[in-house]
Amino acid sequence: MSNDHLLSSYDYHLPGDLIAQNPMIPRDRSRLLVIDSPKTHIHSVFWELPKLLLPGDLLVFNNTRVIPARLYGKKSTGAPVEILLLEEKEPLCWLGLVKPGKRFKIGSEIYFKLDNNDDDQNNFLVATVVDRDEETGGRLLKFKTDSVDLFWEKIEKIGQIPFPPYVTESEANPSQYQTIYAEKPGAVAAPTAGLHFTEELLEKLQQKGINQAYVTLHVGLGTFRPVDIENIKEHKMHQEWIEVPEITIDKIKKTKANGGRVIAVGTTVVRSLEGTAKATEMEGKQGLKPFRGKTDIFIYPGYSWRVIDGLITNFHLPKSSLLMLVSALIGRERLLDLYQNAIQEKYRFYSFGDAMLILL
Repeated sequence: MSNDHLLSSYDYHLPGDLIAQNPMIPRDRSRLLVIDSPKTHIHSVFWELPKLLLPGDLLVFNNTRVIPARLYGKKSTGAPVEILLLEEKEPLCWLGLVKPGKRFKIGSEIYFKLDNNDDDQNNFLVATVVDRDEETGGRLLKFKTDSVDLFWEKIEKIGQIPFPPYVTESEANPSQYQTIYAEKPGAVAAPTAGLHFTEELLEKLQQKGINQAYVTLHVGLGTFRPVDIENIKEHKMHQEWIEVPEITIDKIKKTKANGGRVIAVGTTVVRSLEGTAKATEMEGKQGLKPFRGKTDIFIYPGYSWRVIDGLITNFHLPKSSLLMLVSALIGRERLLDLYQNAIQEKYRFYSFGDAMLILL
């Protein structure tokens, strides 16, 4: 079996002090490792992105918005519990990871207090455990409220934006874990490559003739779930909901027809675009069509690229599916060499860290 298909081949050691705990201020002052040839790379900063791209290029962003998905509540007995909402299965019914699991038996009711100063029964959002999810070990929770709009109103009151588990000493506020173009709520983690953009940078890109388009992928378990099997080809990705609208498809086609490059801002955009291409092919259709639905696409070395010509991405965890995706773009050995160089140069890693620009 090729080393590219072995989980152990995607390991590397990262000193703990290089895990970024806080974002850069301003956002576009992050460092940028630029790979624009088969063998060389340069060190830059993110605000210089307009100089690195060409008029006619297309940047595709993920406009998902992180929801306050971490909830703290109590059972009727008063026992404290914690829930991380993962995915809306149907209106007012959510899959969530739960702590401690033994307290979440089917039929259990969980109470979330809306206002600390009021113990009236109307001051609680109530969820009932309706099923267990064998794949994740989580629970399906049915929330009792009059409407979806009222549900979101209450979640905004009681929920917290969930920072990644390796961000343990952060002074960041929740707005710093949202992209400036976040629009459609549904993600439980930010599409972090987009965190580097400011309004001023987007304006400079537009002034140079670098176009912009949007997709939606609600970042969930599929993005950050670890790969835990040595033969990575046997790994099954959790499905995530995506939407690639017609206006974005039209911009992609126009860009390619005019000789421009389609550059994904983040691995979630890669999965959205390449997942859409896969869905189009599976329907027996030609070209790229708008798509709205689920994708479980898993990209690793050997993948045949269909849509993207470049990628902006942060630095990813060892043995992660995201590291495999980027390896499919420039090669595993080269990527790990670049990571070692970034470590030597003291780049900041992971969600609040620095970025890479890869141009094919």
